[in-house]
Amino acid sequence: MAQEIERKFLVTGEFKNLAHKETHITQGYLSSVPERTVRVRTKGNKGFITIKGIGNASGASRYEWEKEIPVEEVRELLKICEPGVIDKTRFQVKAGPHTYEVDEFYGENEGLIVAEVELTSENESFEKPAWLGEEVTGDVKYYNSMLMKNPFTKW
Repeated sequence: MAQEIERKFLVTGEFKNLAHKETHITQGYLSSVPERTVRVRTKGNKGFITIKGIGNASGASRYEWEKEIPVEEVRELLKICEPGVIDKTRFQVKAGPHTYEVDEFYGENEGLIVAEVELTSENESFEKPAWLGEEVTGDVKYYNSMLMKNPFTKW
């Protein structure tokens, strides 16, 4: 069983000039039930299907399974996804030994920028760059599966 441990933050400062990679992502949800979200996405020129379990009490850790699938299959599956597609650019920004994934959202989530850092344990220390804002780890309204239902521009 794969376990994902990550912390999530709002972004309040300039980070793009520090990014070493950027990728466009489009994703939809076949199921957004918190106990088992099933997502399909195109990430650049690749396709993926991902299943995530419900988070632990802190919201920092949860089960995750992902498999690469053909982009054409993702495009077909997007046609039967729940309403609300997530459209964003992911920037990768190094900070110490870690790499932050910073997502800039578009469409109905325009104006939202969130950074995540993956850790090997919930107690692992990590560098917090000056452009990081408030921590929102475990706040379900910032989960992509919730942003498709209740977009940022409608808060």
